[in-house]
Amino acid sequence: MRIRISHRTTYRYAAAPAFLAQLLRLTPRTGPGQSILDWTIDSHGELNSWTDAFGNACNLLTLDRPSDRVVITAAGEVMTADLDGATPAAGSDLPLDVFLRQSARTSPDAAMIDFTAGFDARLSADRRDGLDRLMAAILEQVRYQLGVTHAHSTAAESFAEGQGVCQDHTHIFIGCARQAGVPARYVSGYLHDGDHAGPFDAGHAWAEAWIDGPGWVGFDVANGMPSSERHVVVAVGLDYDSASPVRGVRAGDAADETLEVSVSLKAV
Repeated sequence: MRIRISHRTTYRYAAAPAFLAQLLRLTPRTGPGQSILDWTIDSHGELNSWTDAFGNACNLLTLDRPSDRVVITAAGEVMTADLDGATPAAGSDLPLDVFLRQSARTSPDAAMIDFTAGFDARLSADRRDGLDRLMAAILEQVRYQLGVTHAHSTAAESFAEGQGVCQDHTHIFIGCARQAGVPARYVSGYLHDGDHAGPFDAGHAWAEAWIDGPGWVGFDVANGMPSSERHVVVAVGLDYDSASPVRGVRAGDAADETLEVSVSLKAV
């Protein structure tokens, strides 16, 4: 599937900051099932690029004298293929054990540990079937709802709340999978949903878990489905913090900052 993507991030400030630095993970990954046909990142300032330990293409944007409005635009075309939800290992030399390590975002509490224990037998008998059942159970337990959780919510907090968004569903799935001894990682990217803005118009998140044979298999918990050719992988990590599209620091009053994100996807 050929997908055209435009991702525009706009920061506005009451007073221009003295300095701004942004870590950008806005370039889709290249590997089995996905390739970049064309991609550019545009913004005022200096861009330095590198590949991180997870195999993500990163850029550091620095502006010594930013204005009161900073716009970052990432756009291009990506070709995807349907691999039955699987993404064979590529782009990172990290051992699987790394993805068994819980983070502050994913660490389960007692309720999540008890919940996960109910899937141990099924995961031992058939890992993919067990993970499919885990995904369905999480979605039933934690319904999709905007505005209940926040950017810093943990898996345990959103699980207890019983509501959340794709980021929360992903952290819960990862926390449960790791608790069960299954390597799992966070994926940030996009979901093509019929050439119109939808609930994931500011980007999307899902999980990948390791299954011997197919490799990394994608589980889109918020939609209750495996990843497909409609999913565009941008970055992977232990959790949101290591796979987020944009993170940064600046010199100035944080209360003076407003953020707008606009994402459009179109099949071509």
